[in-house]
Formats: sequence, C-alpha cells, structure tokens
Amino acid sequence: MEISSSSHAHTLERPTAHGELDASDRKRVQELQRRDREVRAHEQAHMAAAGAHANGGPTYQYERGPDGKLYATSGEVSVDTSPVAGDPQATIRKMQQIKRAALAPDDPSGADRGVAAQAARQEQRARTEAREESESPGEGYGATDPAQARGSLIDLVA
Repeated sequence: MEISSSSHAHTLERPTAHGELDASDRKRVQELQRRDREVRAHEQAHMAAAGAHANGGPTYQYERGPDGKLYATSGEVSVDTSPVAGDPQATIRKMQQIKRAALAPDDPSGADRGVAAQAARQEQRARTEAREESESPGEGYGATDPAQARGSLIDLVA
C-alpha cells in the first residue's frame, strides 16, 4: 500500500543511444506508471483508514522500467490486529476500524478480504467476551488466552 502521491520517487535514467525509447518500451513505461499509481493509491487508502493501527508506512516491491526508473508494482501495510487487553469494547471498535482499512481501496485484494474476515472474527470474540463479562463480572477480557494478549500483525496487500 502506498502513502506517497508522487508516482516516481526514484529516478535513475538509463541513457539510450538516441536518448529515446522505442514504441514497445514507451508502452511498457506507461503500463508501469499506471500500476505504480494504482498500487500507491491502494496503499494510501489502507493507511488513511488504519490510522494508529498501521505499523509504519507501506512497503513496496519495485520493477525497473525500460527508462531506468523504479515503479511500485505491489505493496503492503502492516496493521496491528491484537485485541485491546482487558477492554472488549475497545477491541470491537479497533476491529471495526481494521475491517474498514482492509476494505478501503476500491479493489481490495484477496488478502485484504482475508484481513477483514479475521478482524470480523476477532470482533465477534470480543462481543462474546463483553457479553460474558457483563453476565459474570470480575473476569478480565482474554485472561484465559495468553495468545490473545500477544496479538498479531498482518499485512494489507495491493
């Protein structure tokens, strides 16, 4: 996922004999430019919706075009999907935001949909915990499951 709106942060021109690219190379550059814009917009949508739950900025995989420039061809944003220890209501709100972040781009990937589904399951567990907590006060959220206290990190992928 991309946060930068500029599509060509890395410029390393490859000199050609006549200083120009042939038609097929120009077409490839246009395709790479389009993909770069798509990837960056996709990742920006994830970042904007994830807010504080994003772990840093996006990471990208690049391809060097025939013009010598690097173009983002895929990317991801790491998000924290761990429950909020001792607070099922906060966990519910967090998982709702994670779902919105995962589905924020116009074209969520299969991995993005998987993240949304994982957040929905975690939200449901938190709802169950909140219900149980209200029925029998004194038991902490996630107290019996040390794995939940550790949480996890997932990647939203373009």
